[in-house]
Order: sequence, then C-alpha cells, then structure tokens
Amino acid sequence: MPEVPLRTESATATITRAVTVAAGVFAPGHLGELTQYLPFELVDDVLQQTRTVQRRLRDLPSRVGVYFVLALGLFPRLGYARVWGKLTAGLAGLPVACPSEKALRDLRRRLGPAPLKALFEVVAGPLAQPHTPGVRFGGMRTVAFDGCNSLKAPDTERNRWWLGRIRYRMGFAGYPTLRLMALAETGTRGLLGAALGAAADRDEASVARRLLHLLRPGMLVLLDRAFDANVFLREVAATGAALLARSKSTRHPHVLGHLPDGSYLSCLDGLTVRIIEAGLTITAADGSHVADRYRLITTLTDHRRFPAASLVRLYHERWEIESAFLALRHTLLEGHVLRSGDRPGLEQETWALLTLYQLLRMAMVTAVETRPGTDPDRASFTTALQAAAEELTAARGVCPDGPPDLTGAIGRAVLATLLPARRPRYSARKVKCATSRYLNRDDGRPATPPRHHRDRHHPPHPAPRPQARQDPSRPQHTRPATAAPPAHPPTTRHRPDDHRTPPRLERPRTRRTPPDHPPQPAHPTRRMGQTRLHHPHRLRNLRAQHAARRYPIDNRPRSLTSRHCCAAGAPP
Repeated sequence: MPEVPLRTESATATITRAVTVAAGVFAPGHLGELTQYLPFELVDDVLQQTRTVQRRLRDLPSRVGVYFVLALGLFPRLGYARVWGKLTAGLAGLPVACPSEKALRDLRRRLGPAPLKALFEVVAGPLAQPHTPGVRFGGMRTVAFDGCNSLKAPDTERNRWWLGRIRYRMGFAGYPTLRLMALAETGTRGLLGAALGAAADRDEASVARRLLHLLRPGMLVLLDRAFDANVFLREVAATGAALLARSKSTRHPHVLGHLPDGSYLSCLDGLTVRIIEAGLTITAADGSHVADRYRLITTLTDHRRFPAASLVRLYHERWEIESAFLALRHTLLEGHVLRSGDRPGLEQETWALLTLYQLLRMAMVTAVETRPGTDPDRASFTTALQAAAEELTAARGVCPDGPPDLTGAIGRAVLATLLPARRPRYSARKVKCATSRYLNRDDGRPATPPRHHRDRHHPPHPAPRPQARQDPSRPQHTRPATAAPPAHPPTTRHRPDDHRTPPRLERPRTRRTPPDHPPQPAHPTRRMGQTRLHHPHRLRNLRAQHAARRYPIDNRPRSLTSRHCCAAGAPP
C-alpha cells in the first residue's frame, strides 16, 4: 500500500532547549530569571555571614532553603509540596530530592529570619538613574515614609502575643496585623528600607526612626500627617535631607514673614520651615466636586526655586508608596493571610516577600530604562509577577550563556504591556466591607478556636405520648413481665429519616470498697430517674423536695432516749 502524504497542517516540530542550573543537591535552588538579580555567590556570602550554612551537606542545603522561601511568595495559594514541585518542574532528568512538607518546614526553621533580612538589606536601595523621568524634583530624589498595617497574620496565641489585637468599635479584628514601615522611592516604587513593628509600638513615627539612617543629603522626603511632630521633623532635617510634610489642621504655627507666593515662614522648636496653605478643588468627569485644604510644612524656604504651586503638585507623589503597598498586599499576596504562626516565621516570611518585591522592581526598572523617556510607573507589576512565575517553573534564565540580556523575558513582557500615562484622579475613602454580623451574636461558641476533639450528633427525641387518666373504679391490669433484652442486641439498619432514639448505654458506676469496710449505699443524688433529688442546701428547692416525697413527716411512736432528754435541756 503506498504511503499517504501528510498535509502541511499535520506536520510536527521538535523544540529542544538547554537548562543550566547548579549541580547536585543545589539544583532546585533558583528563582528562574530573577536568579540573575540574586546570584548564588550573594546567597552563599549572606549565609556565611549570618552563620546559617549547613554543617553537613544535606539533601536540602541552606541555599536551596533561601530560594524556596522566596518562591513561596510567588505562589501564595500553594502549599509547601506544590511550591517545591514548581521549583523542580523544569529539572526533568536530574536526580532531585522529593522532601515531605515536614522536611520543608524544618528547613525554614533551620534558616530563621536572619539570612532573609540580610538579603533584603543588600538589594534594597534606589533603583533609577538620575535621568529617569519622574524620579527627581529640583535635583533631589523624592522618597516617602509610610506604614502598612493590613498584612494579616494567622490568629495564633504566639502572633497575638507579639502583634496584639486590634480593637474596633464593634469588637476585635479577626486577624492580627503586621506593622510594616517602609521608605520607598516614589519614582520607581522601589524600597530603600523597611522595619517591622510590634504591639508596643504605638505610633508610626517610633518605627520610622529606625530608618532615618537611610536618608542622605540630596533626598526630598514626603511625609503624611502622622509624622508632623516637631521632634521627628528635626530628626529628619538633621540627616541633611529636605522634607515636605502635611500638617494636622489643629496646628497653628507662628507667622514670621510672608512670601510673595502666599506661603510664610515659621519656626518649629528651632527649625526654620516654610508653611504653605492650599485649597484644593477637584472636579470629576461626572461634574461632582471634592474640596479640601492642605497645610504643608517644608524646609525648602527658597520660594523662587521651589514655588508653592509646584510643591503642592509634588505632594501628590507621596501616594506612590500606597501603590507599592497595594502591589505587595493584593498583587503579590493576593489578599491572603501569611503562613507563619510565630514571630520568627512571620519575620522570615515578611523579609522574603520584601526581597522578592524588590527583585521584581529591579527587573521592571532595568527594562523601562532601555526605552529613554519612559516613566517607570507605566510598568505593570502584575505582568512582571506572572512572567517571573513562568520563568521559575520552566527554570529558564538561571545561568544564561553568552552576553547578559538586560531586558530578559520579564522585561520584554513588561515592555509589551506598558500602561498608559498616569491621568489625574482621586480616590474616595469608603468602607468596602460591611460590619460583621457575628460580633454581637452569642451562640455559646468560644472566643478563640479550641482544639477539635469529637463531633457528636444527637438525633431529635420524639415527643412523649400523653398518658391516659386512670379511673379508680376500674381494675388495673398489669402486663406480664417480659424477658430481658439480650446482652448484645442485633444491629438494625435505619433509614436517614428514621429518628428513633437509640438505646442509651450507660457505664455502671461501681466503687471499689476496702475489704474491711462494709459496702455503702449509693448517694441519693446519684440515682438516675425522672424525679432527681434536689440540692438540700437551696431554699428554693425545699418545697419541691418535700412535695416529691410520699411521707414528708414520720409520726410513728418512738421510745424516749437520753438523747432527747439532752436536747430538751434535762441533765443526762
């Protein structure tokens, strides 16, 4: 039979690709293309400095554990075993370990939070070049302080001891929240540093003081109303950085001199500042109006070089750090609760998330800067995250051969999906979640989830049948005694809708008596029956107790004894 030629549509092609990873047990330790921004040598050096290198070569070395903890942030919906499967999916043909979830959990505990925190401190810092659009104002790099108190942690006793509980007007919050303070670059939304707070940190300024050493001359710090204290403003100005902060409406500074642009000079505990009073009116596309008044405090006292109108427009850039928290909380975590149930695990997980976030920002800024004149805020964080997850699963770009590719697969995906230019807009602060309907409900359940022991389902008891009244004139007929039921009655199958009460099996309550003491009768209060004896020491039960007895008073004649004579007052 002659061969039938295949159509062009039925032709096949074979694609072969080479994967270059670390050798041996270190092969699963990678982040795909993001490994180029966090190479093996950097991770090994950090492990050596933090003294967390394994003492003997295991199937799960410490370097693999670092990359595994970072990969957990890329897949917040998956468990340990599934994330490990993502790391080894592109390593077909290599003898890699297949650990259990307990082994991976022990690997996290063996590492601790120290190496992840050190890695974040290495990769954190300004990302953009001086000529990148939207990064500088008046020759100064714009940065912003702000806190994020919406990272939810598991509701465990250890987390509540460290983080405390948030109390609202209607009750306590469902989850403890992590207090995260960050210093971000507003032009790229990259992080310069971060600090974690506990329940003892009452305000955000106390946590922000840990990051003041990151400020340098040539920076312009944008601050919210929570940081307008005179002491904190002096500490920021002492670093050499300029500041632009919003003041509370309750502050009334003294006027030292008026300036031509409408601002005026003042002094706050020895710090010479410039106060700008601004009235903002925003008209939306539907014709609605939103108005508010701003009072800004700045150390830029030159009104010719820094006009008041330009500073008012610049203050809007402070909201870029809110976009950074949005990407961290909703895009990266997808709104999920963190995994760890204690403080070391939460710190490790948080530093890993911040490190992963910074690596993604580094890849985005590197790609955007290949196109001169492109603002970094047009890069899509969601696109970069999805491309990084795909590269990790396929194990591509771990150790590239040849000249380095600055753009890479992640950068090409970001450049292909650039967002449109930022349009002027505003966001109304509204509560999207309604008040929980379980706050004021008292159904007898415990306030904290206890350990589950056993479920007992009791079928409904049938209503008792009304007993017919007996006529005393009629003779009463007694039923013949029936045979006792067998010790082990045969089991019968009941339909699901059969609600017959099962026979109650009670454990006989026997008490072991000593051989030299005669057996004592059971206490009356332990008798089982319909008419249970009431407690004799409660006055409200005396009447019901005597009414239940057939002979409440014993009138039988008794012989007089000496005990009665003593009770009557006669001598014995």
